[in-house]
Amino acid sequence: MDKLDTMRTFLAVVREGSFSRAAEKLAISPQLASKYVSALEDSLHTRLLNRTTRKVSPTEAGHLYCQRCEQVLLDIEEMEDALTNLHKKVSGVLTISAPVSFGIRHLSRLLVDFQKKFPDVEVDLKLTDVKVDIVEEGVDIALRIGKLNNSTLIAKKIAPINIVIMASPDYLQEHGTPETPQDLPSHHYLKYSYSDSAVVFSRFGKRAQELHFKPRLTANNGDILVDAAISGGGIAIQPTFIAGEALSEGRLVRILHDYEPHPMGLYMVYANRKYLPSKIRSFIDFASDYYGPEPYWDQF
Repeated sequence: MDKLDTMRTFLAVVREGSFSRAAEKLAISPQLASKYVSALEDSLHTRLLNRTTRKVSPTEAGHLYCQRCEQVLLDIEEMEDALTNLHKKVSGVLTISAPVSFGIRHLSRLLVDFQKKFPDVEVDLKLTDVKVDIVEEGVDIALRIGKLNNSTLIAKKIAPINIVIMASPDYLQEHGTPETPQDLPSHHYLKYSYSDSAVVFSRFGKRAQELHFKPRLTANNGDILVDAAISGGGIAIQPTFIAGEALSEGRLVRILHDYEPHPMGLYMVYANRKYLPSKIRSFIDFASDYYGPEPYWDQF
């Protein structure tokens, strides 16, 4: 029994929530779909699905296996597409959507290097912090920070995004350095408009705690908040791709290191299409390892 067939069948059952609907999608019988999944569970010695007369849902192990299956099958698809497109001319207009601050600070070099390798590709870059519908708006690739919620899209992580809590030396000298998150409500908070109303802190794997405190300044752009922090305006919670240079130069000081938010990721998001145009495939392959596991903005 082919392992890839069993993986594809398992993923279809999870996505459809039913053996019969998955079998219909795969053009096989429900009995064969059930046989594939049972054989997979036997080989792993693990129950992957909870089965009832009304619904099929993944177990905790099933969720984990589902994520790994998606990545394995995506890697295989990308490898095959890359070989298929190897001798095709890479050209056309590539439309990319990206966050404003990241795009201004870190995309130019990547795009220039990409076009040096593929000179017949014209890039149309759209900078916005609003999450666009890439299908509706005709965007080939969207760069997004955070987690992918729409399962109809493919997301590929290209860089870690670390979030730090920081203030200027002058501000800390005047107002004191907070030792715990509970000290923050008495400080000047510089809030990002698109962040949650409550700030979540955790330490050494302990239970997370939420704090609500009134911002002194709210803005929909992280650069403004980092500049305000440099000027002594208060405490900002922002990514290192914006604040890394100021931190390395000592214009900002990293505080509450043990309570920093969990790292996020920078992802390339694109529509789940079986045959990607060469211009999109080439950009995905080029950008995948461009920043590396420790981007230059984190080397401070």
